[in-house]
Amino acid sequence: MVTSRFLAGFVLALSLLAFTFCEAASFESGDLLIEKHGGGPPLILIPGLSSGPWVWETTVNRLVTKHTVYLITLPGFDGRAPRKDATLDSLHRDLLQLIESQQLCKPVLIAHSLGGTLSNEFDERHTTSIAGVIAVDGLAVFPGTENATDRQALAAAMRTQMVNQSHERFIADQQQYMRTIGSIDAETAHRLAELSSRSDPAAVAEFTAQLMMLDLRPQLPSIKVPVLVVSPFNAPDFARIGMDETGKSAYYARLLEGIPKLEIISISPARHFVMFDQPEKFFATIDRGLAQIAANCADSH
Repeated sequence: MVTSRFLAGFVLALSLLAFTFCEAASFESGDLLIEKHGGGPPLILIPGLSSGPWVWETTVNRLVTKHTVYLITLPGFDGRAPRKDATLDSLHRDLLQLIESQQLCKPVLIAHSLGGTLSNEFDERHTTSIAGVIAVDGLAVFPGTENATDRQALAAAMRTQMVNQSHERFIADQQQYMRTIGSIDAETAHRLAELSSRSDPAAVAEFTAQLMMLDLRPQLPSIKVPVLVVSPFNAPDFARIGMDETGKSAYYARLLEGIPKLEIISISPARHFVMFDQPEKFFATIDRGLAQIAANCADSH
């Protein structure tokens, strides 16, 4: 009998194959590697920690029919060599350079995890350069650290914990992470862990530490464009802390309080890589977000 896990794995394999054969122009903007697909209004897709363009495998083939899609890979991730001086701050400059050098008119940033946080900070600094942000489980402060009083110590502890990992330990940790936090499907989790393990452990440690340093909440009111945040929810994961789906969305809203045009959309059942767990719901949410951002742009003119 064909199992649901087999079907999920087969669909994922097909999406990987389809994505592999998409034609793309490739170039660099500072420390960012860019792949350009399609044609139309611009979208910039930014992955999260330990990730690459494969995060958008189930998404990009739908978007390129109507948009020019710029897929970003960060230094040290997905087989790329690390860049010694690359920081989240320098990546903002590289992202702005991409927008200016390509003469992109108000692109939408669609970003996952660390990429979502990067996009929120970019929005605070350059809100007039973009049309909006769709952040997939990417917030203004790392969940659970919002009350931290010494972020430098938090970052140093995270860096020390991760930087001396052997590659074997890193691979094992990626498998554990994907099984418990990444995806609700075991086969998908295993495949995603194989992909995320292509990243450089030291680069992942450094960007994780930099992420721990950030608390963007004081500047959130400076964001003038719409921000849609996707909140994945899997009930068994939150049952032990007594949080339901509405409660998690409310928690995310508190972490993003101050953004004038904020919407939180929950997708369930799903974990952090929601685009693989619930692709159709995810596509619908992206379509909704892009439509709302387009309407906002029309109203602003």
